[in-house]
Amino acid sequence: MSYSTAPTTPRDDDTRYRELRTVTLVGSVVDVLLALGKVSGGLITQSQALIADGIHSFSDLVTDLFVLFAAKKASHQADLEHPYGHGRIQAIATAVLAVSLALVAVGICWDALARLRGSNVLLQPGWGALGIATASVVLKEGVYQYTIRAAARLESHLLRANAWHSRSDALSSLVVIAGVIGVLAGYSWADAAAAIGVAAMILYVAYRIGKEAVDELIDTAVDPATQAEIRKTINNIPGVLDAHELRTRRMGSQVLADVHIRVAPLISVSEGHRIGDEVLQILKQRFRSLTDVIVHVDPEDDTVSAGVNTLALRPEIEQSVKQILIRHGLSEWEIGGLHYTNLVLHFLKTEIQAQLTLPLPSQDTRSSIEAKASTIAQDIIGSTQIDTLEVLFSADLEYHAKPGE
Repeated sequence: MSYSTAPTTPRDDDTRYRELRTVTLVGSVVDVLLALGKVSGGLITQSQALIADGIHSFSDLVTDLFVLFAAKKASHQADLEHPYGHGRIQAIATAVLAVSLALVAVGICWDALARLRGSNVLLQPGWGALGIATASVVLKEGVYQYTIRAAARLESHLLRANAWHSRSDALSSLVVIAGVIGVLAGYSWADAAAAIGVAAMILYVAYRIGKEAVDELIDTAVDPATQAEIRKTINNIPGVLDAHELRTRRMGSQVLADVHIRVAPLISVSEGHRIGDEVLQILKQRFRSLTDVIVHVDPEDDTVSAGVNTLALRPEIEQSVKQILIRHGLSEWEIGGLHYTNLVLHFLKTEIQAQLTLPLPSQDTRSSIEAKASTIAQDIIGSTQIDTLEVLFSADLEYHAKPGE
């Protein structure tokens, strides 16, 4: 028995997108101002590292545009062609961004190495470059703090990556500061070396962002700690004997999961379904990012049991039991067709346990009824795949009417 939660509502997705857009636009304004200031300041103060850092800030602006594009597309609701929604668009956009960042890093590094090989083209930055780089550190760290808080509130994987992209810009500015100080101290190669350091940081950020995107695209599971917490939560729910075969994957800011839960084998289908409902409700309350959960209710741990699929289904068993009952003197109208209410089947591991309820004979004594029940049970067990059978007699059992009534 399997079922899942309902997808997120359009209002939820629209609200998330509006908040994400606001945060990203604020960062975009800062990125534009910093990029223009760094590149202009780098040209004026002759700081190659500051120019490289300005290019990095322009790449932050590209990141912001990608975030807006991906978030807008990903906010579209699921449809017939995309039953799981459009969340993977974020991962694709992030992967493209990672590649572009890596190319920028390679270009900066190549240019810096060329300058180191020809000392006559080394630039000599002054105190102005130091002031611009310091202002950049303060502003970009502010953008990081603002964005990372929003990412935590919205549980947005993409926004969190963009926040770290902003922090990488702040870190690269620190490298620029170190390079400028080195040049002012008399080391003419320090600025070019700092540019290589900036390129290395950009390349590392590209790797991290790209890895996260690829992990999502290949359905990598959430971290082990979160999986353990999900299992613990499920196992603490009344009626759940254990949880197994938990599988998780990410789609944008959402987490999708499916899990098997083991319940007592002889409870009703409706009770098992009710326990599954409780699992869904509690998981959604405890883990906000879980938007789609499939729960499979098992009467046993199917990771260690086998052979259940080789057992006969109800129609075949009913037909065999009906023929045996007729041989024991019950007419077809007395049997009334073996309904789910008077022939209960439990498929457990490689055996079938059953309970059969028959009409109470009006003339028979208690001892003869017990003997009849034993004989019928032995005959059914010997002739069918039923391994355990309890035969009951009831005076209140309803049957089909006699022919002609």
